[in-house]
Amino acid sequence: MTYDTEQPILVEPPVAGSEADTLIGSLERQRRTFAWKCEGLDAAGLGARLAPSALTLGGLLKHLALVEDEYFTRRLLGVELPPPWDAVDWDADPDWEWRSAAQDEPEQLYALWEEAVARSRANLRQVLSEGGVDQPARRTWPDGRAPSVRRILIDLVEEYARHVGQADMIRESIDGRVGEDPPADF
Repeated sequence: MTYDTEQPILVEPPVAGSEADTLIGSLERQRRTFAWKCEGLDAAGLGARLAPSALTLGGLLKHLALVEDEYFTRRLLGVELPPPWDAVDWDADPDWEWRSAAQDEPEQLYALWEEAVARSRANLRQVLSEGGVDQPARRTWPDGRAPSVRRILIDLVEEYARHVGQADMIRESIDGRVGEDPPADF
């Protein structure tokens, strides 16, 4: 398998591009990543099954709660992270959310994620009411560029795309649940 070199190679979506360019850039990024993951494997490699992994659904819940707050609180609004993230020494333990999730009760993990999602929704509504997806986020990148709200939104879509795929495999290994979308009554 090779990636279609007739198409432009996009490493990531544009920082502050048009809606179409941002969406296409995000799609091409995912396509390119998928092609790279499959590239060069023989029949045995393409037929290999998932081996044990350190990833857990609890770890994914806690990680995505952090990512929600990082993208839609810190990056979008330019304010510091709320608890519990503000008390973590990330330099000493950069994988804290993954590692510490095993000590949390399920109710804590569900609540942490649900509260982060609610905060993100409120923050995004606030920012969109002030402008739209073309406006810059309030925190610039280390190189000084200011990503658009659109780009922040696309980055979180990509983050979920990666982790939903991992969650699919983990959940299937637990109880066989598979499928693309939850039932209508979920």
